[in-house]
Amino acid sequence: MKPFPLWIYRLLTWWLPETRCFRWKRMLLRWAGAKLGKNVRINSSAVFSGTDGFVVGDDVWFGAGDVISPVAPASITIGSHVDFGPGGMIVTGSHEVDLEGVHIGGKGRRQFVVIGNGCWLGARALILPGVTLAEKTLVAAGAVVTKSVDVPCSLVAGVPAEIKKRLG
Repeated sequence: MKPFPLWIYRLLTWWLPETRCFRWKRMLLRWAGAKLGKNVRINSSAVFSGTDGFVVGDDVWFGAGDVISPVAPASITIGSHVDFGPGGMIVTGSHEVDLEGVHIGGKGRRQFVVIGNGCWLGARALILPGVTLAEKTLVAAGAVVTKSVDVPCSLVAGVPAEIKKRLG
């Protein structure tokens, strides 16, 4: 991770209009180490807590208040033509449950996250470590995705999320 460029990104995007200046935001995030495709559009209030292993395809939209948190060595890979609703979150780090230790949140663990081409994540959707979403998965607003979805064109919803129906 490049902490200084990421800090500069956060500082400058604070002052940029929410849904404008996408070229500047892409340039700054690439400078911080992210690998971004063409026409990636980032709302200024989206938060990136790291850029190591952060790979994004073409024509991706990050909504207002999204939180993207890759924790090295795990990575987040997002395909092309993906849309994120406001307030969504993707994390690659968590902890094992430790009933014997002082803290129940024991040893840290990191797992990759992969979002397939054409997916749409609704408002406040949460994608947890180790999840892979098949192509054109629609994640309902407020869903908490704890397991991979391997059926393309599916609607997943709920806490924890499960496939509700096949689309198309």
